[in-house]
Amino acid sequence: MSSTAEAPQAAAPRHLRRRKPLRFRPWLSHGAWRDVMDMRPMGGRLRAIRRIACALVWTFLCIPVQALLILLPGRPKVVFARLYFRVLCWLIGLKVHVVGRPAHGPGTLFLSNHSSWLDILVLGSVLEGVFVSKADVGRWPVIGWVARLGRTVFVTRQRGTTAREADAMRERLAAGDSLILFPEGTSNDGSRTLPFRSSFLAIAEQARCVQPVSLVYDRLGGLPACRRDRPLFAWYGDMDIGTHFWRMARRAGARATVLLHEPGDPKVFANRKALTAAVADLVSEGASQLRQNRPPVPLSLERRAALPG
Repeated sequence: MSSTAEAPQAAAPRHLRRRKPLRFRPWLSHGAWRDVMDMRPMGGRLRAIRRIACALVWTFLCIPVQALLILLPGRPKVVFARLYFRVLCWLIGLKVHVVGRPAHGPGTLFLSNHSSWLDILVLGSVLEGVFVSKADVGRWPVIGWVARLGRTVFVTRQRGTTAREADAMRERLAAGDSLILFPEGTSNDGSRTLPFRSSFLAIAEQARCVQPVSLVYDRLGGLPACRRDRPLFAWYGDMDIGTHFWRMARRAGARATVLLHEPGDPKVFANRKALTAAVADLVSEGASQLRQNRPPVPLSLERRAALPG
């Protein structure tokens, strides 16, 4: 056995023989630069640094502009917010593909599935509306400033404040704003759609119309994304947003597809639970189309109201 194992080494020329394998190590300790100096190829690191730097510069340039526009009447603050998100998606290398048309006019309630903080950027670049977010986001550095300048409605989801927060959202709808809401209540791994909570649709009767939205990150490196690629985009659990952003910014050819279903009148549904079930079914079916790389087709919400059961 030993003579057989040593035969290839003995047969090799003397100048090609090597006693120890080559080991490449970073010149700084692993903890000094973490992923920057990790024992992996350099691919994408300069790209990530460029993208993150450009995103920060663009954000700090837009903050004073939006702060001024909020003080002025009219729609400039809404249009500029959409421009900010659209340019931000481009700067971080995330292409946005839209299927369908967003509902125009004030008082629209957009309801979407939720898998990542990237959903804010993607939907903000497509829809003219204000987000409904948990109150913790308002305390995050930089992101909290951007959320407040985007006129985000913060909710705590506590029993004692539910009625007051619902009234604040109704006032926004009555004033002509459209709301972008994630009825799942939390993000997930991107491979499924969690059940929608009917309590989030308590304000639906105040909306002029409801439009379901399916959002899936379906391309990576220019190729169809598979289940293995979902964690690159999904942000959930105790993930750190900085590390998550770094990993995503290193990759090229990323794309998010937004499937805008046909809007419907919430009053055609018997009650809030029936509306919630119909919207959840529609969003889940549309997201399934996108995950399976099938041609996405906008679905009709009001047809679901006519179905038996």
